[in-house]
Amino acid sequence: MRHRMAAAALALLGLLLSIYLTLFKLGFTGPLVCGASGDCERVQTSRWAELFGLPVAAYGAGGYLVLLVIAMVGLSAARQGDPSPTKWLAVVSGIGVAFSCYLTALELFVIHAICRWCVVSAVLITAIFAASVWGLMKRD
Repeated sequence: MRHRMAAAALALLGLLLSIYLTLFKLGFTGPLVCGASGDCERVQTSRWAELFGLPVAAYGAGGYLVLLVIAMVGLSAARQGDPSPTKWLAVVSGIGVAFSCYLTALELFVIHAICRWCVVSAVLITAIFAASVWGLMKRD
């Protein structure tokens, strides 16, 4: 159950971060708080920061929200012995890790700028994936 608690906490952090970046992209905040380099704004204002007309960060918020719900359902007393929430955590976070790898490659090789917030999000989604895989191996 500890892996589900960790996944829930990490997903909540990722959700808050993604909401912040979405609000920036939609023009509801001032400049990004990200250091003096300006790389975050460069990444967030690039053409790669939108997918099908929506901010990429909004997809992240949706993904983190799904992970948070799965983890919270998995923490309920009725689901404590059920491995399916952990399997779903692994599947959804695995998709998130793959998408993060794609976005990181865009930052490195196309945009030529690294957003610190994007790195934090990549670490969070990777940690959720690791926690869910650990939970599958431990079966606790």
